[in-house]
Amino acid sequence: MIQVRPLGLYVHIPWCVKKCPYCDFNSHQQKGELPETEYISHLLADLKNDLTYIEYEKQPRPITSVFIGGGTPSLFSPEGIATVITSIKNMTNTQDDIEITMEANPGTFEKERFQGFKDAGVNRISIGVQSYDATHLTRLGRIHNDAQAKSAVIHASALGLKSFNTDIMHGLPNQRLEQALDDLRVSIALDSPHISWYQLTIEPNTQFYSQPPTLPDDDILWSIQECGQRLLNDAGYQQYEISAYSKPEHASLHNLNYWRFGDYLGIGCGAHGKITNTEDSTVYRTVKVKHPRGYMDLTRSYRDSLSFVDANDLPFEFFMNKFRLAEACLKTDYEALTGGHRLPSSALAVLSELADKQLIVEDSKSWRMTAKGHRYLNDVLTAFI
Repeated sequence: MIQVRPLGLYVHIPWCVKKCPYCDFNSHQQKGELPETEYISHLLADLKNDLTYIEYEKQPRPITSVFIGGGTPSLFSPEGIATVITSIKNMTNTQDDIEITMEANPGTFEKERFQGFKDAGVNRISIGVQSYDATHLTRLGRIHNDAQAKSAVIHASALGLKSFNTDIMHGLPNQRLEQALDDLRVSIALDSPHISWYQLTIEPNTQFYSQPPTLPDDDILWSIQECGQRLLNDAGYQQYEISAYSKPEHASLHNLNYWRFGDYLGIGCGAHGKITNTEDSTVYRTVKVKHPRGYMDLTRSYRDSLSFVDANDLPFEFFMNKFRLAEACLKTDYEALTGGHRLPSSALAVLSELADKQLIVEDSKSWRMTAKGHRYLNDVLTAFI
């Protein structure tokens, strides 16, 4: 049976104060005054064009979550963010309890300003802390210091938001085990209801790629992972995805939708979208024009590309998301979430082999990743290629 899935909306604001040496996201260093009003008008025009993608039986599908990312969206004014959120609600079918997340940099975190973002409709903030260690923040090229990082989390807690997240990296240049665990201890002590805890990776087209720093060796990285997971579990955090830990009822609905192979629209520079057309069983992806100047050029389309996911590639794309989660993947999910496609026999054979290697556990109704499977997730996924 084909399901009508939750629909997320991703909004990309591309500017930041400074490009970090590890960052491969579509972000652009702020130079001069931000074209806030102009860019917002293009965002809303982009959304209007995309609304044709989200009709089901002639009715607009309800949007269940909004994520405003970047870049550093908190560079925009609370009034600008209010315009974006109010317009989204007026233009779409949004649920009353919709989760609206906005990314924020501790270096731009001011108490009154963020009260303004809450008043604008933001009910969840994701704070890019990365570390509470001054030396590591400098090595990562962050514009904030350790005191600002702690202050941002304290202010977020006092705002009375629906929830908030702190991003923490590990495996940093020359980082020792205890230093990595200390970053977690601070977030736990500050009572962050959600912690995204992930390993620094060196990506192409970054400063760290051309000038690689000295990173901890594999033994230290594995010790950090094991000890950190125990620390978080003992503090009452539930690991629901490889790099996501939350207190009960604080999991990110927007990110869960990604990992459950849900659909989402993406508006703004370089934003990606993924839509399942249940009428013709196609899954397609959209990518918007990457550079702000090109995106705001009225002589061209906001959409840079539209591509269809080949049926042969669907197993990889499906399990690439579902197997990041701690929860089981029901065997009925594949057909229900891919527009009616049947799981091919070749993929079933791969799943059987993964079970034999104890990378997944299979029963009559579901597949579930093991701890070993999550450790070797790349090997699990490449088996489907």
